[in-house]
Amino acid sequence: MKILKTIGKHPLIHLLVTAKGNPKALLLAEPLWGIPFHLIAPFVSLYMFQQGIVDVQIGLLITITMIGQVFFAIFGGIITDKLGRLKATLIGDTVGWGIACFVWAISHNFWLFAIAALLNSFDRIANTSWQCLLVEDADPNDMLGMYSWVHIGGLVAVFFAPISGLLIQRFTLIPVVRSLYVFFGINMLIKLFLTIKFCTETKQGKIRKAETKSLSVGTMLREYGSVIPKMFRSSATMKMVAISSLLHVTMTVNGSFFGLYVTTKLGVEERFLSVFPILNAVVMLLFLFIIQHRMAYIKDKLPLWAGLVIFAICHFSLVLFPANRMFLIIIYLLFIAVANALVGPRLGAMLQLAIDAQERARIMGVVQCVTIAFAAPFGFLAGFLSGVDRRLPFVLTTLLFVTALIIVSQIKDGEFGR
Repeated sequence: MKILKTIGKHPLIHLLVTAKGNPKALLLAEPLWGIPFHLIAPFVSLYMFQQGIVDVQIGLLITITMIGQVFFAIFGGIITDKLGRLKATLIGDTVGWGIACFVWAISHNFWLFAIAALLNSFDRIANTSWQCLLVEDADPNDMLGMYSWVHIGGLVAVFFAPISGLLIQRFTLIPVVRSLYVFFGINMLIKLFLTIKFCTETKQGKIRKAETKSLSVGTMLREYGSVIPKMFRSSATMKMVAISSLLHVTMTVNGSFFGLYVTTKLGVEERFLSVFPILNAVVMLLFLFIIQHRMAYIKDKLPLWAGLVIFAICHFSLVLFPANRMFLIIIYLLFIAVANALVGPRLGAMLQLAIDAQERARIMGVVQCVTIAFAAPFGFLAGFLSGVDRRLPFVLTTLLFVTALIIVSQIKDGEFGR
């Protein structure tokens, strides 16, 4: 009983227990997305590769996804304001993940993968609306804690990942991944029902619905002419946009080519790809629960800088690793996990603190648009580089991490007002 009381006093546990309304419902339902995502994520590039999709085509699919995401990011803020945060989230999740997963389940050529990629682009609508739904009625002081729980939800889901490896070992990769995509789609339908039942429109969402009711989409698009300059005048917002854009590229490239690189060049067996995320999850969970709240007094700039340094060193080291040295891959993954724990929740919280709360939806849409538009060419570039030498995508990510470090060094004390 004493142990339970001690656990209950932990800042993160206390936040989840005492949370009400949308934050609690959204955070508790997130594993329905996270579990199937992490079951599939390590095998996505191999799933395509084994069906004849070559490196350059994989990179092209990434770019197609990003082009679609730019389009829906532009309209995401408008849709979120006109329909409300709740309805926009339901539409984005249903099309962007539910229907897209069912298409991925039957994909066997480039064109079907491209259709699934475009459908998945609808997720950019939900990405804007879901974050508005999560934070708008919440205490700003809870931002870091809530974004820590967003990451924890995904990390807990990672522990299911070995199931994929065991199934693949017995039934081979393609039929298993197809079945997992069907499972993913069903999970999203369940998540849709829970969101309808337990979430409500935010106060700011109701205000924006009323304000935009009589406005046409064209008028709202033209209004971006006043929203965008407001974003560009905010030094804090622009720094977060720049860092987010760079990290979006690195995470996309790493997620698409890490599995392909380590299995084809470093001698790692496919079945281990489902185990690697567990190492990442264990380290991140320990960090988030044991260390994160003890760093509350440290300015966000320092942990963010430290995480980026670790990322840069790890990605550069990866290109130097000799083949058949599993212990080096494990060390790499352990340090990457620490970097993720330092950077991920903090970046999300700092971005929310930097943007104008009254224009959150449209600014979030613009932020996503800029982030994805910047990243779009890098999908094809990374695919081209991988076709030349599978180490080159990680040389690219190293350079991008260094660029992000330079930007972080320009952050001023008190710039994020928390």
